[in-house]
Amino acid sequence: MRLLVTGGAGFIGSAVIRHIIRNTNDEVVNLDKLTYAGNLESLAGISHSARYAFEQVDICDRVEVDRVLRQHRPDAIMHLAAESHVDRSIDGPAEFIETNIVGTYNLLEASRQYWQSLEGEKKADFRFHHISTDEVYGDLPHPSETPNAEEYLFTEQTAYAPSSPYSASKASSDHLVRAWQRTYGLPVLVTNCSNNYGPYHFPEKLVPLMILNALEGKLLPVYGKGEQIRDWLYVEDHARALYKVVTQGTPGETYNIGGHNEKQNIEVVHAICDILQELRPQDKSYRELITFVQDRPGHDMRYAIDATKIRKDLGWVPEESFETGIRKTVQWYLDNLEWCHRVQDGSYQRERLGAQV
Repeated sequence: MRLLVTGGAGFIGSAVIRHIIRNTNDEVVNLDKLTYAGNLESLAGISHSARYAFEQVDICDRVEVDRVLRQHRPDAIMHLAAESHVDRSIDGPAEFIETNIVGTYNLLEASRQYWQSLEGEKKADFRFHHISTDEVYGDLPHPSETPNAEEYLFTEQTAYAPSSPYSASKASSDHLVRAWQRTYGLPVLVTNCSNNYGPYHFPEKLVPLMILNALEGKLLPVYGKGEQIRDWLYVEDHARALYKVVTQGTPGETYNIGGHNEKQNIEVVHAICDILQELRPQDKSYRELITFVQDRPGHDMRYAIDATKIRKDLGWVPEESFETGIRKTVQWYLDNLEWCHRVQDGSYQRERLGAQV
């Protein structure tokens, strides 16, 4: 089959494309605007495959999206293109509204028109897979405040209660996708995932930021007391789950994807510091760089996913524990520091695309 992946130069999108090219016989068309967080170097290892094509297109550009659909005629669309950093959404929500809501609407309408033009098995087998976040659910009781808090988990039936401009924009896009299924019959799938980490993560997010700051001797800023709990999902496990859903999932269904790894943020930072101390030892402990900073507005205290449905229906379970995944991640950054510098200054993009970037 041929899959169109939007946001394929981003962190999760690039992991999905690498998984498909390396582990299946399917073809992939990568549609990406190439914002600051999208980098083609994440795909350098598979970019010469005859089964891979790249289109530098903004999902808000309807004319170009229509052209890509006509030209490549995908069998399924995996929609990952999104603005995704909560702090940035607080400082400037407009881009999140434009990309996550308007862009998703634009892609849905283009996909609906394309799907309606198909015939026979190609139409019957078409899928629109929307990849979302557990942040749309708001937060859960915290163990410090509620007895038996660990019994509360996000399920596919949990009511939406987004807290940030980012999560509100993703919740809006989820609602649009489901409405296009109910109103127009578009065969959609929705997945909501927990916090991802792993190789090729843009250095503004917690895990890569802590690794790189520690290596440079900079302070490690932790919000509040670092007691916020997240369910950590290794990105390559997530990529496997997404491929399972788009190829085996039931249209109209939602699947929650989690790593079964609830950790406080401060535990994550401690783990990173301790692994760095082992792999790149220094006289002073990396933990001494930790500094607690004012919490961000509306910060959710706990996320935790119940991934029973995807396990029972599709047979997916994560392969990495937090301990194995975080060690692989730290080692990857130690081995790829030049990638981090290039992705931050945009040099690879300029070399690859010239004046376009």
